Amino acid sequence: MNETPELPFTGERFTPECVREIWYEHWHRYVFAREFARGKRVLDAACGEGYGSALLASVAASVLGVDIADAAIAHARARYARANLRFEKGDCTALEVPPNSFDLAVSFETVEHVAAQEQLIAGLARALTADGILIASCPDKRTYSEISGFRNEFHVRELYREEFLALLAPHFPHVRLYGQKLLFQSAIWHTDRAPQSVITATTASAGDEPRAGLDYAPMYFIAVCSREPLPATLPDLALFGDREESVYQHYNGEVRRNMAAGGRIAELEAEIAALRQQLAEAASKR
Repeated sequence: MNETPELPFTGERFTPECVREIWYEHWHRYVFAREFARGKRVLDAACGEGYGSALLASVAASVLGVDIADAAIAHARARYARANLRFEKGDCTALEVPPNSFDLAVSFETVEHVAAQEQLIAGLARALTADGILIASCPDKRTYSEISGFRNEFHVRELYREEFLALLAPHFPHVRLYGQKLLFQSAIWHTDRAPQSVITATTASAGDEPRAGLDYAPMYFIAVCSREPLPATLPDLALFGDREESVYQHYNGEVRRNMAAGGRIAELEAEIAALRQQLAEAASKR
């Protein structure tokens, strides 16, 4: 077992010790990309702590993880050593890798952290072979920041859907855009085989007519990009979960605590009412 200490979480980059929503979001991107990485030469640009590069290396021919932070690279080298995986310090907006040297490049939640966004995408395109694939993600500015009112201090420039697509278009004529969001769903599945087909439906509220599809505003976009036509076998839907159901357990725990707190508040309110009644009765006897 690797005893490398955890990389401290500052909010700038994900670490696998994080829990709940952020854990699902970040792991799912790499699990999704892993299906494209089998037997390929892979570049993980802005690899951070290194967990995702290591996951890709479990099926890839080779993986290079690049990050600008000395601490992240040192940690990744110590924690994820394996023959087909290496980590190098580098600026992902000025990649120092040979042209046409990778079959797959991934860069998750990177573009919003840098000002030189055009240079980032251009460099990733140069690093790929003619038929190579880029998988990149970014938050949707509308849902991530504007609607929520949340501001991430580490984000330099967030993008709307149209801006993200415009950034990719000069280098990748073929783009499949996916939305990503942690959802509360009821699942029905075949118990004897992996799903062969999918039915999806979304309703606004109980009693409303269901609409086909996942009718949600994405929190993040994931783009699969190539110079050549993309495979017809690309999935329409990718699901990811943990058998421990950590988010659901946290939700249930919060519900139980709130219910217990509500019960205790009711008890205290009854005690206060009884004391007030006693005071009123004592005052009336004076």
